[in-house]
Amino acid sequence: MLSLVAAISENNVIGKDNKIIWRLPEDLKRFKEITTGHTIIMGRKTFESLGRILPERKHIVLTRDKDYRVRDENVQIVNEISDLDKYIDSDEECFVIGGAIVYRQLLPKVDKMYITRIHSKFEGDSYFPVISENEWNIVEKVQGIKDEENPYNYDFIIYERKK
Repeated sequence: MLSLVAAISENNVIGKDNKIIWRLPEDLKRFKEITTGHTIIMGRKTFESLGRILPERKHIVLTRDKDYRVRDENVQIVNEISDLDKYIDSDEECFVIGGAIVYRQLLPKVDKMYITRIHSKFEGDSYFPVISENEWNIVEKVQGIKDEENPYNYDFIIYERKK
């Protein structure tokens, strides 16, 4: 089963210069809780922006660069969307974690989305696709707690694809 995790601003920005442009520790904590013990799928630039291999997760890196290599048993490089079919069709929940191009490519194959909606607008250069209410049901929505550490209003939303 293919799921997706993303933090998205009011104007659908997800980043700038291959970086997250807001500080929201509760979102990072939720990301870790959701993805630990699972396979995470990402583009090469997102993988490189992590700065390290995330513990207790298998990393699948999608890149057009046929010569791209990472020497780590927890990282697998794939060059074609079709190489992801075994994860898409799996009973295990696998998570798409970005970036913008990978979200656009894989969104049609996703069954569930874990979205942090940040109720602020940001300037950025990477955008999440528009979420169509015709295709998705909100199955859970929890208001995040704004405080000194988490300076924005935000909601944790879980969407499931309509059948």
